[in-house]
Amino acid sequence: MSASYVSQIVHMVWSTSGRREWIDNEWSDRLYGYLGGIARNKESTLLCAGGMPDHVHLLISMPATLCIAELVNVLKSNSSGWIHKNLPRRRLFRWQTGYGAFSVSKSAEKAVRRYIGQQAIHHRKRSFQDEFRELLVKHEIPFDEDKIWD
Repeated sequence: MSASYVSQIVHMVWSTSGRREWIDNEWSDRLYGYLGGIARNKESTLLCAGGMPDHVHLLISMPATLCIAELVNVLKSNSSGWIHKNLPRRRLFRWQTGYGAFSVSKSAEKAVRRYIGQQAIHHRKRSFQDEFRELLVKHEIPFDEDKIWD
């Protein structure tokens, strides 16, 4: 084969530091738009974004040449800088150190979009911590409870 053909869709999830409720509805759409711009600068496409005051979910299509850790690092560092610059009441804002990244097949993309879009409904019944643990279990990712949260 003379060319490479790759579909790399990733569901990324991370929280604010200490799961503080720092993301306000009044500016969360601006944050998601900014994250989409960062993704574009890395030749990626933000397909869907959502979350709650203490965490975000991003569904991103990435090129094969870009590793997940690099993209997450750029997304988190640049977006926290944007928050510090543009939202004076959030100058202490920080993202948690870690993140979750889960591969998504094209056939499951619509379901993940729906899931991200219904965050408010999901969190009426369960916490971010429970949601994140469920994602880890669903994707068969081993974890140590003492090392998940910062």
